[in-house]
Amino acid sequence: MNIEEKVNGEIKTAMLAKDAKRLEALRAIKSVVLLLKTSPEGLTEDSANKALQKEVKKRKETSEIYKTQNRPDLEEVELFQAKVMEEYLPKQMGEDEIKAELIKIIASTGAAGAGDLGKVMGAASKVFAGKADNKIVSALVKQLLG
Repeated sequence: MNIEEKVNGEIKTAMLAKDAKRLEALRAIKSVVLLLKTSPEGLTEDSANKALQKEVKKRKETSEIYKTQNRPDLEEVELFQAKVMEEYLPKQMGEDEIKAELIKIIASTGAAGAGDLGKVMGAASKVFAGKADNKIVSALVKQLLG
């Protein structure tokens, strides 16, 4: 079952349950999927993951803005939508798992210091694509090389 079929099924379920908040989030996901279907690269699992990660990141950034503006009602909506979208993404790796994998990458690339950050990040971005937040990966690489 691809992501489009899964989202359509979830939309039906949300409509029957009269769950307006979840329905709104699912429709946002469907919008992303439909845009991908008409794009030149097409709808693939990888492109869908990248697009959904972008949407989750957007929603989290927007929720932070609402938080600073003291708008908890709007912040809650954005965080809920991000949570629903994360259900369709691969499970994110924990910090310990990332660190263990980074140690292997550092050993295989022969990185010795902070000057080799780019080399390690290049290899790490391929390994962690869609599985870990690049900010966390970057911070851990700096820590391990520093």
